Amino acid sequence: MPLRSIVTFLFAVLLSGAAQAATILVWGDSLSAGYGLRSKEDWPTLLQTRLAREGFHHTVVNGSVSGETTAGGRSRLGTALERHKPDLLILELGANDGLRGLRPTLMGENLVAMIQAARSKGAQVLLVGMQLPPNYGPAYNRRFQQAFAEVAQTERAPFVPFLLDGFADKPEMFQSDGLHPTAEAQPLMLETVWKVLRALLKN
Repeated sequence: MPLRSIVTFLFAVLLSGAAQAATILVWGDSLSAGYGLRSKEDWPTLLQTRLAREGFHHTVVNGSVSGETTAGGRSRLGTALERHKPDLLILELGANDGLRGLRPTLMGENLVAMIQAARSKGAQVLLVGMQLPPNYGPAYNRRFQQAFAEVAQTERAPFVPFLLDGFADKPEMFQSDGLHPTAEAQPLMLETVWKVLRALLKN
């Protein structure tokens, strides 16, 4: 094969690989930022490994910030969308709104704004919900959970109702603060997200 043909072929292969590559932006708080964990123990890093193992050509960018609220995430998202140009946004924010007793309706408005901002840039969105400890009271807890469900319904967004599903009542799966999951819990969190995420992925 002539040298020119070889170069053309290799260039085409490289372009094909680039076209298949996609970016997943995880936009969350300490639950996704890996608070209290060693490097590479957090579930978004495990997601990158899972994607490669399953044959998906995706890059995971973890833009999560410990302590982040929906208002903070909303204010930062535009810059992140421009920088990373994600094909899919995993939106995991709201826990800190709840822990601070902020209005669930305002949280919902911020979530809707972020979903719409991501979609305006061509990204799919997977919404991840949370629940609060019982000491916040049944009325507030109910409004808090409903806010996520209502956003998912009105925006027709794929939805993971509870990131800590399956182990939230097991103290041994949490760090000493009782709020942040241990390294052992991260694969469970990944599995909870993966059950919904898998259907959104393209090889």
